[in-house]
Amino acid sequence: MLFWHSQPEHYWPGPGEMYPCSGGNLLRESLALPFLKQEEQNNISTSAELHCPAFQYVLCTPTSPAIKQHEETLTYLNQGQSYEIRMLCNPKLGDFSECRKLLKSVARVVFHDRRLQYTEHQQLEGWRWNRPGDRILDIDIPMSVGVLEPHIHPTLLNTVEFLWDPTKRTSIFMQVHCISTEFTLRKNGGEKGVPFRIQIDTYKANEKGEHVDHLHSASCLVKVFKPKGADRKQKTDREKIEKQSPQEREKYQPSYESTVLAECGPWPEASSSPQSPPATPGLPSPHAFKLLPPERGCSSPSCPSDSPAENTAEALNPCASILETQQWLHKNRFSSYCRMLANFTGADLLKLSRSDLIQICGAADGIRLSNALKARCVRPRLTLYMSREPQANGRHTPEDSPPATYQEVYLEELTATELTSKLAELLSLPANQIQQVSKQGPMGIHILISDLMVRNLPDESCFIAAVTKVQAPEGYHLILR
Repeated sequence: MLFWHSQPEHYWPGPGEMYPCSGGNLLRESLALPFLKQEEQNNISTSAELHCPAFQYVLCTPTSPAIKQHEETLTYLNQGQSYEIRMLCNPKLGDFSECRKLLKSVARVVFHDRRLQYTEHQQLEGWRWNRPGDRILDIDIPMSVGVLEPHIHPTLLNTVEFLWDPTKRTSIFMQVHCISTEFTLRKNGGEKGVPFRIQIDTYKANEKGEHVDHLHSASCLVKVFKPKGADRKQKTDREKIEKQSPQEREKYQPSYESTVLAECGPWPEASSSPQSPPATPGLPSPHAFKLLPPERGCSSPSCPSDSPAENTAEALNPCASILETQQWLHKNRFSSYCRMLANFTGADLLKLSRSDLIQICGAADGIRLSNALKARCVRPRLTLYMSREPQANGRHTPEDSPPATYQEVYLEELTATELTSKLAELLSLPANQIQQVSKQGPMGIHILISDLMVRNLPDESCFIAAVTKVQAPEGYHLILR
């Protein structure tokens, strides 16, 4: 008796060239045959086509057996090892046999943890600094089959692009060079590492030959270990499940021989296209990095801009139209909810309460959206008021001199270096020429300002800064009174 190997649904070979696989395909085809009447065959085939996607990407490595039912599968990878991803096109639904046009696919390795998604710029810059010259994602070109014009972005370390023919066999071999523990606060081993998400987006060419029309997106959850660490982790999980009772084993999924990437929402660049399919309900958002605008000549994600103008939150205008509201959501990192809020104007969105937003977007994003709508400014950790000591010119006596005018100084890091730079900007002095900053204490003594003193300054304190120029070495001394 034949058994179909443990494999998720819709794992079929490419239309042009059959992949070698187990004999379970024969049984699978025989199950589609009618038992009683010929009419049932049409019903069965129609039902299968409705639930069968036109594209499918299969990562040829087994999933973890220690994943509970109704949870997303998790696959373990070894650092730097080449893994095959088969690019499959359904010959019945993928109408590409008549017109042999190449498709473009973009593969990315992104963060799954939302906490890391918010700090991806710092995470990537730190990784780039610690691993100069290395990449997060690479293509093993000699082992790949049917991959045309592979393109590796020199600055986008987590992205690769390539062309492929859907009518021919296509397999791309990818290597992930970062491990999950490189992005954890405490590196206690691979088991404590953070999960990544491998996402592949496929586009077709338009009349101008540009691959901008989105066709399909899919992703899977992976953890990357040091060499041979994934094999040890897989063995540990299997032994853990084997020790469980039969009742406990039923709570876990079987370990599939291959990992089928699940359909998901397209990358934000393609989300504005009317041909884009909706995101799969219940699938966590795989979008971890922001996209560069098209005018920068790149179609892959990059780190968010450090420009203060872009980081400044702007309140949503109550008179904003539907299009302006969608643009505001994109700008404030709520792209995954644009479809859900597609018919909302600015006034509609502002009418929603905090509890309504939490119910729609979840606890984390609901609170963030509520705060963004109210455009609450973050209060600085310390506010000081500074005034420059008036220059003696002989025209005014201290009694009839005009009152001093103060300017605010906001501190976030609460360090002496930050205070020095803010004072240099306020007093129009070169920061590198300020030799020391001191505070006048009891009995007229001068106390050198340190980080500890800055942290203990009372909020909204007022000071008058006296500037003294010194010759050797040339610079300035600042005294706060």
